[in-house]
Amino acid sequence: MAVDDRWYLKKRGPDGKRLRSERYGRGKRWRVRYEDANGEPRERLFERKDDAEAFDARARAGLAEETRVDQGERRTSFREYAERWRVSRQIGQALDYQRHTESRLRHHHYPHFGDRPIRGITVTDVLEWIAKLLQANVAQSSVKTYFDLLNNIMNSAVADKVIPDNPCKSIRLFAILRGFSRAPKWVPTDDDVLALVDVVPDEYQAAIWAGAGEGMRLGEVLGLEDSARCIDPDRQEVHVVQQLRFHKASYGGFYLAPPKAGSVGDVDLDDYVAAVFAEHVRKYPPVLVELPDITAGTPDPGKDPKRRLVPLLFTDDYGRPIHDQRWSDLWQVWRKAAGWPDEGTFHSLRHYFATRLITSGADPTDVQNALRHSSLRITLETYVHWWPKKDRRRNIVSSALRDARAKRQRSPRTKDPH
Repeated sequence: MAVDDRWYLKKRGPDGKRLRSERYGRGKRWRVRYEDANGEPRERLFERKDDAEAFDARARAGLAEETRVDQGERRTSFREYAERWRVSRQIGQALDYQRHTESRLRHHHYPHFGDRPIRGITVTDVLEWIAKLLQANVAQSSVKTYFDLLNNIMNSAVADKVIPDNPCKSIRLFAILRGFSRAPKWVPTDDDVLALVDVVPDEYQAAIWAGAGEGMRLGEVLGLEDSARCIDPDRQEVHVVQQLRFHKASYGGFYLAPPKAGSVGDVDLDDYVAAVFAEHVRKYPPVLVELPDITAGTPDPGKDPKRRLVPLLFTDDYGRPIHDQRWSDLWQVWRKAAGWPDEGTFHSLRHYFATRLITSGADPTDVQNALRHSSLRITLETYVHWWPKKDRRRNIVSSALRDARAKRQRSPRTKDPH
């Protein structure tokens, strides 16, 4: 637990004064990181430092409402509460309804939730349960019936003050069921990503890692600059605040624009990706390119956009920004050399990043934040059939790929790549 100043960086300038962050002057200034009653990492924002420090002290002492645990309630299992709920609701119910309720709980809820403390059931637990039902080819209408029953029980548990909130509340089941059509057509495996890394020229390796290790889109990667504006090792974050675009008529060529609507955000900087970025800068010094910058807003009609020198990480052989068509030509060569299918695009690296996080235990809201989706609904619609787990971990992607590379090196090659 700690109190962070979101308006200033920890790094200081040449004059010894603290440097302003990208968030300076916007939103609540003070952030408190803490663990809730279930041990899950959370954060809360405050306008005043005194309020933040007071909450931090209460959270450390376990006195804040968000961190306080009633041990008696925590030991109550889902089965114990659900049975009380079922019996208490039988008054006036038709016998068939009573029988169906008992059967549904016994066959579809208790095997997954029965012995768990009801207070410890999270959004991730419910999503995992839904995913298992769908993977077992349970009809979507039945999935909705079972979910509605769980939601009713959890709502009653909130009313009875057995649990602080209902984990079903943030899940839009209709969007999940509709989301199968939004699922990516192809997602690369660890070996697929390493096969791509093996064929991409050294000067573009860092771009591949930005996609696979940070979930960045192509325009965001080509717009990366060598500054704390984008890559911030001190805060262990990548600030996704811009993308490289091209429009000959309006801006005379290349320019910097905001990312896709709603996609501005900070992503944890993976330790290995940070090292890749640092090595890239050492071997291929950034090129200063003067570009129009409309990330702060489109200029008024008749006014020229602000221009600035941008130390771009990725340029062509002539020190110019990389056009997306030029990248597409290069990508076709790399994709074929790596044995990727036609569906394998740079965006597939973003799908790899997302599914790696989910299957390695990241919470859905953490995945949403990492992908900078505007809503949890979009994340769930796209990746519902990858089973989410509980614990959030760092360095997931780099660890998985390093392990896969070591395994490949221990195994003899089975075919001649030529």
